[in-house]
Amino acid sequence: MMQWQRLERSLRPFSLVLLAVLLFIAAQGTGIELFFHLSYLLISIVVVAYLWAWLNLHGLSVRRETFSQRAQVGDMARERVTLINHWFLPRLWVEVLDHSNLPSHSAGFVACLPGNEQQRWVVRTPCTMRGKFRLGPVTLASSDPLGLFRLQRDIAGATDILVYPRTVPLPEFVLPGAELPGGQNLRRRTHHVTPNVAALREYQPGDSFNRIHWRSTARLGRLMVKEFELDPTAEVYILLDMNEHAQQALRQAEAIPVARDRRTAESTEEYAVHAAASIARHVLDQNRPVGLIAWGQHREVIPPEREARQLYKILEALAELRAYGATSLAEVLSAEGARFGRNCTLVVITPSLDERWVTGVQHLLYRGVRIVAVLIDAHSFGGGRTNQAIRMRLAELRVPAYVYGRGQALAAALARPASDDRQHVDGTTRRALV
Repeated sequence: MMQWQRLERSLRPFSLVLLAVLLFIAAQGTGIELFFHLSYLLISIVVVAYLWAWLNLHGLSVRRETFSQRAQVGDMARERVTLINHWFLPRLWVEVLDHSNLPSHSAGFVACLPGNEQQRWVVRTPCTMRGKFRLGPVTLASSDPLGLFRLQRDIAGATDILVYPRTVPLPEFVLPGAELPGGQNLRRRTHHVTPNVAALREYQPGDSFNRIHWRSTARLGRLMVKEFELDPTAEVYILLDMNEHAQQALRQAEAIPVARDRRTAESTEEYAVHAAASIARHVLDQNRPVGLIAWGQHREVIPPEREARQLYKILEALAELRAYGATSLAEVLSAEGARFGRNCTLVVITPSLDERWVTGVQHLLYRGVRIVAVLIDAHSFGGGRTNQAIRMRLAELRVPAYVYGRGQALAAALARPASDDRQHVDGTTRRALV
């Protein structure tokens, strides 16, 4: 339908030109003066209409101002678009067509500009999908009053906006204890440099120069060095399974050919990223160091830290991470296993139904690594199988397993491990039998 309308619009000026030529030929053959005037009139109409549409598009510029280049799912992305007329001629009808790829974004509008004036519009777009998106460029379109010509002019220039995944508080989510070897809850002094400064003292021969606190030295007039204390909490790693085949259950259930780059909020990939972002925020709120490992379209490894900027580093990585990985979760556990030391806590987030990764978890348990599993329930997204077998094997290893299904609130899913629910049901059944 749209193609037919475009074809019909493009034939209008040619029809008038053809009619003008026929009238001119008839005037030459008959000598009727009216036919000459009509042919000249039609040609003049076509020329004036084209010049009208052409002038409407020139002498204009578009200025785009983004209030923030960072947002989060659930926020409103705000930008201001200004259309400026640099000529004294008024522009009666100009359409601004926006080519941004931000979902739910619509910044197109129609303007009428007097000479040497400008108009501004503030565009508010709800952020519904994580990722890096483009705002712009724009195309200006205009037409003549008769609708003979519709001309367009592209305006270069675009800005990027990064949308972080949504995070929610997890008040009831509890990770395993995180004391360092020895079980000391109190901090103790160390001769090594750590992120925690305990006190300042005067310099003594043999102290390293990188321990000197230069501000105190300048203020007191004598060399002062920092003393450090050992961090009593072990590091936390979030291992996010971004294997493409692990996300395949939902795509097969749709029974519709799906493009590889298609994005949907109701997918195991988006639920897993949402869980990873929220858990990272929860761990940092507890003042514990947290890191991220994910093999998606590329290998992403963020070492554990506890600084405030760590959350934004993780959110920025998760914003652009896609489940394009070709490496299975079992292979990732084997490749990254050397990173996990004794008493390190590893949070595995996966929709995978391949039981081989549980064997990798078992090997890490033998080394003293503490494991927590967050299972994205692919069956609730249309997958054919449930994760019951995975849950049973994890229960045998005494690994807490949380199940996060489609439409479920994350805080409720992580409030109690699925193994606890099973034990509660089994206990109730045994009491009923007795």
